[in-house]
Parts: sequence; structure tokens; C-alpha cells
Amino acid sequence: MQTQLQSNQKLSNKQTNFQVWWRLMRPHTLTAAFVPVLLGTTLAFLETNIDVLLFSAMLIASLLIQAATNMINEYFDYKRGLDTEESVGIGGTIVRDGVKPKVILNLAFVFFGIATLLGVYICMSSSWWVALVGLICMAVGYLYTGGPLPISSTPFGELASGLFMGVIIILLSFFIQTGYVSAISVLISIPIMILVGAINMSNNIRDLDGDKKNGRKTLPILLGRKNAIKFLAVLFLISYAWIIVLALMGTSTLWSLLALASIPKAVQAVKGFIGKSEPIQMMPAMKATAQTNTFFGLLLSIGLFIGYFM
Repeated sequence: MQTQLQSNQKLSNKQTNFQVWWRLMRPHTLTAAFVPVLLGTTLAFLETNIDVLLFSAMLIASLLIQAATNMINEYFDYKRGLDTEESVGIGGTIVRDGVKPKVILNLAFVFFGIATLLGVYICMSSSWWVALVGLICMAVGYLYTGGPLPISSTPFGELASGLFMGVIIILLSFFIQTGYVSAISVLISIPIMILVGAINMSNNIRDLDGDKKNGRKTLPILLGRKNAIKFLAVLFLISYAWIIVLALMGTSTLWSLLALASIPKAVQAVKGFIGKSEPIQMMPAMKATAQTNTFFGLLLSIGLFIGYFM
């Protein structure tokens, strides 16, 4: 009986440890890395044969960079006193779970290192210009919360995340397969840029009060909570309108309109923020915002894929 209890306790501890490290990577944000790679590769499929190994390397590298960025965010939020045991969110691995700050920072650098090795393979198979872009992406990932003036403390967090995790990743994923960047790949990347930025903005809306106390100047702080929620709704509207216009103009297949099926998630996200002031109350809205990006990107990829054969 005692042996069985000890066995169950060990299993429980393993599950708990796994959950701690899984939360550290902030899995709900990883969609911002997965969707652009998938979409960029789908667009490349319309032009050429896909190198599966290149796709896999790009996907893993992007996920590692996103996870490392999250870990660096965790580290510097702790160092600046932004994370406490009472903080709401998937972060707080240091303050709530007792993981040493240095361990998290070192793990982030290990992830960057692995991504760099994958980047070398990608460059050898495509172009060494990719290395320069990749290094810039990792630098932005670090500077987002690191450095003397973190990007996350300015009104440009949404733009930076959307540009580098949306546009740049889509274009890189397309370029390494085709050797060039097309007009359609740029145009298709715009709504994803907006939706990735929306994920960032939803996080800043939730943390508005705490960020304001700590002297941050995020976009929601400058706009005010109500206007920030309205702006989030406008971002969703622009993303859907953009795809509709591309489809109606014949720039993209009409099957691209499958992405519109993600609208209920966008509505859920906006409604989830309205009238809420406590961070814990806004967690479902944050989740819905990330899911909007996921469903939008997946459905758009499926639509482009179907349109190729129709």
C-alpha cells in the first residue's frame, strides 16, 4: 500500500513538473509561431514542391524562438518586480513554482542556440541572407523585454510582435522554399501580422493596471481600456475585411473566405473584455484572441490549399 502511494506521488510530481515547464513556454502564444510558418509554406506549395525537412526546421526554429522570448519575458518581469505570487496569467514560474531565474534565462539561450543551428541548415539549403533576418528576429525577441528600454514597455509592442512573428516569418517560410518573395505572400501576411499583434494587445489590456503602476507606456495604457477594446475590435475587422477584398479582387482564391468561420472567436474575444476590470476575468478573452489567430490561419491555409486543386 505504501509503495503504491509513493508511486502515485512520484507520478503526480512528474506531471506537476511537466506542467511547470509547459506553462513556462506559454503555449497559448506558440500559435504566433506555428500559424505563420504553416501559412508561408502553404503559399509556397502553390508555387513549387515543398521541402519537408526545410519546413520542419523552420517550424521548430520559430517555436523555439517564441518559447525563448517567453522565457526571457518571464526572467525580466521577475527582475523588474512585475511578477508576484498574486499575478494573474500563465507566467510566474519563478515566483509561484520556485524555478531559479538563471535556469530560465540559460534555457532561453539554449533554445536560441538550437534555433541558430537549425538556421544554419536552413541557410545552407536556401540563402545566407536568412541568417541575417533570423539574427534580427532573435535580437528583437531578447529586446522585447530585455535591455534598458524594453519594447514591451512602449506602445510598439504590438507592431514589433506582429511584424516579426507575422510578416517576417511568413515571408521567410515562403522564401526558403521558393527562393523569392511574391506579392501574394506579402498581402496574405498582413492580416496575420494584425492578429499576432492582437494577441499581444489582449495581454496588455489584461495587464493594463499593473503595467501602469510600473511605469509602462503600452498602447492600451495610452488609449485607455475602453478605447483599447474598441481598437482590438477594429484590428479583427481589418483582418477579415482584408481577406474579403483579396478574394473578391481575385488576388486570392474565394476559398480563402473559409477564414471567416473564425469570426465567432473574434466576437468572443471582444465581448470577453467588455466590462471587465480584473485580470482573472479577462483570461478567457485572451485565450479567444489567440484562438482567433489559430483558426484564422488554419482555415486560410486550408482554403488556399483547396483553391489550388479547384
